[in-house]
Amino acid sequence: MFYDRRMGITHFAPDASAGELHETLARDGALIVDDLASTLPGGDAQLDRLIDEMTPYIDATPAGGDSFSGRSTRRTGALIARSPASHDVIQHPTILDVTSRLLHKATTFQLHLTQTIAIGPDSPGQPIHRDEWAFDFFEFPSDHHVQCNTIWALTDFTDDNGATRLIPGSQDDPIDLDRSIDESLPAEMPKGSCLLYTGKVYHGGGANRSEHTRIGLNVTYNVGWLRQEENQYLAVPQDLARDLPDDLLKLMGYRIGAYALGYVDDVRDPIDALRDTAASGTQAFASTD
Repeated sequence: MFYDRRMGITHFAPDASAGELHETLARDGALIVDDLASTLPGGDAQLDRLIDEMTPYIDATPAGGDSFSGRSTRRTGALIARSPASHDVIQHPTILDVTSRLLHKATTFQLHLTQTIAIGPDSPGQPIHRDEWAFDFFEFPSDHHVQCNTIWALTDFTDDNGATRLIPGSQDDPIDLDRSIDESLPAEMPKGSCLLYTGKVYHGGGANRSEHTRIGLNVTYNVGWLRQEENQYLAVPQDLARDLPDDLLKLMGYRIGAYALGYVDDVRDPIDALRDTAASGTQAFASTD
């Protein structure tokens, strides 16, 4: 299926329902929710706090070492540990609802990665790719989604400053058809908007021909039976993780998924193990030495 480039990427208002977002995401592989930040508990200002919290880490992050990661691009992760303002963004209820619909064939889903992506001036475009290729290039069935992705615009995204480029409809390609960035469309959107796209869609960071750095927040989710790209258990120190709410811990992967995946020692729940408490219904055995 080849998408008619003249149609563009569908935009939605921030109050769009998860059902209509999922319908478009399943059909086109990508969409934009304008000004979704306005629905955060702290409103648009929450993204400003996130930027303030992450700026020292972004400044200290080295640029990428190859053309794919971007020699003028800084990718900075561990947002849960570094930016309290990111927690509500990561757990945005509409995003999680859409994700659960897209990844409905799995028992659970989890946080796959969190990172800011800062594309500096004079940066060439990123090679076009599918994010699912991170799973050792395994070819998942075309109708089986294992990944749902978001990029929140922390600055305006324009064609000139490196807006993410996508080929809507390319999620239906059964194999690598050597798609080209020339076929793609820029996901232009104002600060505070959110791009949603599936792990199957061909996309890549755009070329930044401006004098300013383009910054986006990339938060992605995957099914609970696949390995996470960002290791949340090391990215977030245990002393900090113990004080996080259960819902966020479960999203990070502190849960038993697909019946028996991810338990600790004597089939303890990971949150119980993290907080050093006995799991409900288990028996403690005293030493007889």
